[in-house]
Amino acid sequence: MNRHLLSGADLSHADALLVLDTAEELAQLADRPIKKLPTLRGRTVVNLFFEDSTRTRISFEAAAKRLSADVINFSAKGSSVSKGESLKDTALTLEAMGADAVVVRHHASGAPHRLAHSGWIRGSVVNAGDGTHEHPTQALLDAFTMRRRLNGDRPLGTDLTGRRVTIVGDVLHSRVARSNVLLLHTLGAEVTLVAPPTLLPVGIDAWPCTTSYDLDGELAKSDVVMMLRVQRERMTTEGGGFFPSAREYSRRYGLDRRRVAVLPDHAIVMHPGPMNRGMEIAAEVADSARSTIVEQVTNGVSVRMAVLYLLLSGSTEITEVTA
Repeated sequence: MNRHLLSGADLSHADALLVLDTAEELAQLADRPIKKLPTLRGRTVVNLFFEDSTRTRISFEAAAKRLSADVINFSAKGSSVSKGESLKDTALTLEAMGADAVVVRHHASGAPHRLAHSGWIRGSVVNAGDGTHEHPTQALLDAFTMRRRLNGDRPLGTDLTGRRVTIVGDVLHSRVARSNVLLLHTLGAEVTLVAPPTLLPVGIDAWPCTTSYDLDGELAKSDVVMMLRVQRERMTTEGGGFFPSAREYSRRYGLDRRRVAVLPDHAIVMHPGPMNRGMEIAAEVADSARSTIVEQVTNGVSVRMAVLYLLLSGSTEITEVTA
């Protein structure tokens, strides 16, 4: 693997399988009395979050602690950033504290790349979401979840060749969509993005996927349907001119019981969270047996453990836990 994880495109097919297979091995820790490995003892992981987050920040914190790393949680609110401190000076402070890895979420697209290539930090940089750009560890945990559900409980060494993944909703503002398209293409999946034309970004033709405006036309041939949150906070008004109303959006692009009934029997429903229940996904669908939404959160810890392990341990072999 590379020194940093900034994009879904950073991972080759072999790298992606290495992360997924390592996460599969690490997931076994959850069933053991001792849920920790000594692998990263003495290493320091900093969670540098300039945007609010619950799942991602806690997931990275749990992952680092299960690998016995020291964890520093840094929030922009209440810090010197709120007093005007620059990203550079914050980075230099973390470097002075001896950070071995910096997990960064930032409202500006490209901020993790700036940290990684500026020389301000000598450790590894992991992109935990930058603006509307990318979120590579979310794509990894999504791929991990798909592989487990579609390829069996122990799918070591397998990819997603031939699987059809339909990603639906606010692609324009979704860093999850971009990272998933890149990673799933690397793993052999066929990805279709479904959204109103106003919620597809400029340059979408260059992405390794197909696009459609018709959700109903894609359901019967989908192995996975991934619903994206409508990011109303990134729109100036409720719909921001991107769609007529929440009701109309839900009618055209919401996943309800009627649409789920069209899916193949083995197909699964995903959502990166947080959800707008009743808008992009009906509550009964989110809580159904097809849904992997809770599993995705659980799997996120294993996948992020694998990422930190591979970036910081210098090894691809897992040291067993001793009782």
